[in-house]
Amino acid sequence: MIVKALAAAAAALVLAGPAAAACAHPKTSLSYLEGQIMCPTCHTTLDMSEAPAAQQIKAQISKRIAQCWTAQQIENELVGNFGQGILAAPPHKGFDLLAWWLPIGGVLAGAALLAVGVWRWSRTRGPDDEPGEDPLDPETERRLDELLAGLD
Repeated sequence: MIVKALAAAAAALVLAGPAAAACAHPKTSLSYLEGQIMCPTCHTTLDMSEAPAAQQIKAQISKRIAQCWTAQQIENELVGNFGQGILAAPPHKGFDLLAWWLPIGGVLAGAALLAVGVWRWSRTRGPDDEPGEDPLDPETERRLDELLAGLD
């Protein structure tokens, strides 16, 4: 009886080893990849598209997930089949980093130019631009004095 139990436990361990090794990485989900992959016909992410091409790609992704492929392996295969345009976002490496850093650099450069322009503009006021009293001509001053005297 004990021998049978030990034999069954050993068989379970022997069979469980390859099964565990087959999918040793974290499980890839279809919902994650649907937001990362673009439909080649309607140019929206797969989770937004109902096009036949999107349905075929979803079926292909589901098949690869069942075969324990990682998300990176699936993305690499799709890029090989459809090109970089299949990815919703450009990769974070090499020349594609420009797609991430160029807008940030543009905003920073624009803010710097705006700050310098405002600083220079605020410094260009001369002594004539200072707020102060402009002398009135004698006729206008006399009329103003008469009007003010009439208010008393």
